[in-house]
Amino acid sequence: MYSTGFRLVEKYGMIVGGIDPHRHDLSSMIMLKDNHIWSCGSITQAIATARSVGGFSMLLDVEVRTEAEADEAIEAGADVIMLDNIEGEELVSVARRLREKWASKKFLLETSGGIEEGNLRERAVNGTGLLY
Repeated sequence: MYSTGFRLVEKYGMIVGGIDPHRHDLSSMIMLKDNHIWSCGSITQAIATARSVGGFSMLLDVEVRTEAEADEAIEAGADVIMLDNIEGEELVSVARRLREKWASKKFLLETSGGIEEGNLRERAVNGTGLLY
């Protein structure tokens, strides 16, 4: 059984390991995943809907699977772009292109999916400004 009291220990472990524990719990940030986007019809509409409910001070994290989806999320005003299941050189290339293309916008990039002990170094040492 999962104990919510263990969350502080997990977050401490993340900090010691060099990972940014950017979200303490579900109330810390709005995260839009594929099912939220699907139910709204588009990334742009999902972001607009989330902003209308969450207000201006709540950070908005949007899970995307392609560079085109990332472009839409950035243009619509997402604060954090989660590049999901994009790996290897493609991840590095996409992250760099997004940074160059959207240099005038403020956003964070993070990656998820397929992260294992064996590929941590490859994913962390890339100069893209990705969060893990």
